[in-house]
Amino acid sequence: MTKKLTYCVIGAGNGGIAMAGYLAMLGYKVNLYNRTLEKLIPLMKDPVIYLTGEENGYGVLNKVTNSMEEAIDDVDIIMVTIPAIGHYNIAKEMAPYIKNDQIIILNPGRTGGALEVYETLLRERNKNNIIVAEAQTFIYASRATSYNSAHIFKSKREVTLAAIPATKTNYVLELINEAYPQFIPAKDVLETSINNYGAIFHPAPTLLNSGHIERCAPFEYYTEGITPSIGNFLEKIDRERMELGRILQVETLSAAEWLKETYGSKGDNIYEAVQNNSGYKGLQAPQGLQIRYIYEDVPYGLVPMESMAHSLGMKTPAITSIINIAQFMTNRDFRKEGRTADRLGLDGLSITEMHMLARGGTIVKRRLEEVV
Repeated sequence: MTKKLTYCVIGAGNGGIAMAGYLAMLGYKVNLYNRTLEKLIPLMKDPVIYLTGEENGYGVLNKVTNSMEEAIDDVDIIMVTIPAIGHYNIAKEMAPYIKNDQIIILNPGRTGGALEVYETLLRERNKNNIIVAEAQTFIYASRATSYNSAHIFKSKREVTLAAIPATKTNYVLELINEAYPQFIPAKDVLETSINNYGAIFHPAPTLLNSGHIERCAPFEYYTEGITPSIGNFLEKIDRERMELGRILQVETLSAAEWLKETYGSKGDNIYEAVQNNSGYKGLQAPQGLQIRYIYEDVPYGLVPMESMAHSLGMKTPAITSIINIAQFMTNRDFRKEGRTADRLGLDGLSITEMHMLARGGTIVKRRLEEVV
């Protein structure tokens, strides 16, 4: 039955090319959307994506377009692979065309992505028959190698996923598990959001290696960029994330344990686990600092964690220091630009109300107050 599923992949970057090619290689009907037409023109002429690495083969796309209406028309599952900075705008762009029973999956949601997209679609459509799910991280360590090819270094062994409403999580998994058996259920999108490991592994190593990255010096981002002292700092950020999870009554794994669960890499700490991770071997550092590791992972990863923690009376010195350094270096106000507890509708809520919002998309108490 699931072979009849149709997919649309939103975004023709590193993740989107890999995901679209893989799904098409499996035999699914796949549309690929990208806002910038120039990036799509070669694939419009020859809609084939080639994969190397862990997956080898090619997939033929059904449709390649920069028209959202055409891209999502009659597809079952919409896989969003663009950076979190675009989630709000892509939700607004989808809103006029999204139909009942279509499923949106953010790959990944970063911190609060599903809440933001769900609320945006709800406001734009004025209907609540929407399913928005988010993955806790992207399924692959991959890089696009050209406009029509990608190299998949390693697939993650397990990736948690949750939907709004949470009662639909297992339904979503039943549909996508034939293509991606690695996806497993989380209790709700608070769990997937707090277990955002990109916020641990991206901003701090990038900023602490910024001299080499800005000079475009070649080095392996994880295995060479995460030294023992940088790993020690990442442990402090990770402990703050886990403490926030404890307060929110969310199950968390340490970053080192996550590397073991996801990649099978072992170590007593983050540094050792990174060095033992075969999936990170060969992944080169970015060329320049105009990258999502700062402009996505700070405002859409660390900022909402800091904001939620502060709204609950918890201090985050390590997380806060990285946000401050990022702002000083870029002359950007990421706290103003990014997701905050207030913008996600979480500020002033009790823990129970936060989970109510995450699991159902609304808060019963507020409805009752409105009626009264």
